[in-house]
Amino acid sequence: MKKETTPLRLIYPQWQGGIVDHWMPDIPAEDSSRGYYLGAQLLNLLAPDSNQKTVEVPVSLDINDRATEKGISSRNVIVKQSKAALNILNENKPDRIITLGGECSVSVVPFTYLAARYPNDVAVVWIDAHPDINLPYDDYKGYHAMALTACLGMGDEEIMNLLPGKFDTSKALIVGLRSWDKGMQERQKELGIKGLAPKETADNSSAIMEWLKSTGASKVVVHFDLDVIDPADMIAGVGVEPDGMKTEEVVRVINDIASEYDLVGLTVAEPMPRIAIKIRNMLNQLPLLKE
Repeated sequence: MKKETTPLRLIYPQWQGGIVDHWMPDIPAEDSSRGYYLGAQLLNLLAPDSNQKTVEVPVSLDINDRATEKGISSRNVIVKQSKAALNILNENKPDRIITLGGECSVSVVPFTYLAARYPNDVAVVWIDAHPDINLPYDDYKGYHAMALTACLGMGDEEIMNLLPGKFDTSKALIVGLRSWDKGMQERQKELGIKGLAPKETADNSSAIMEWLKSTGASKVVVHFDLDVIDPADMIAGVGVEPDGMKTEEVVRVINDIASEYDLVGLTVAEPMPRIAIKIRNMLNQLPLLKE
């Protein structure tokens, strides 16, 4: 459902929420850790030209500012950057937001901003191989794995108080889910968050559309984590778990949602440009280029 208002394009190259370098031993650890920063810039470069106002959230590139506090890696810098993102949204007051990240937590500020703007009238469709429902006391300390729970108002007290709104668990759906341990499966069940495996949306979007109808919401925000895509189709994120969604399936799902609901938020997250990082590092070693 197309609206007359022009969405704000938010470039949000936050990388600190991920702890991912151990999954990419062929890339220097500092480069893979900050890979989401380059990924966000590339998404913006590759995205269609438009008249959308584009604003970039200032993000630190200090590789040493990664202390774990209160169960969250790089907590202090994430809090600072979350405040900066929220200030941008409060200044611009957008009706709709496109967010190009960055790791998965880049959805938290824009989605909760939209939840506050449209109280009780927004559903969340979280397209991701992982549920992202961790909490700070869990073993893994990456904030990107806590992104959906943060949108639901669960997590670090200071961050939760900072966020302008939250979603009820009954208005959250995870699509493309295929990589989560027993503990997260149990938590998903306890929270009552519905999940759909890739095979359940492979042929059509009916299961998603039926769920959306049941929420009673007229507006939707969609989080699209690139690691939901089957690696046999395209390796765009960090995860390479098999049997994911095909690219055209994700595109169809999002377009089907937008055809019947007011899509007020769309995030594309977790681009890990492995080849681009390697090309950049190669160019940095060649003569003349740095003169």
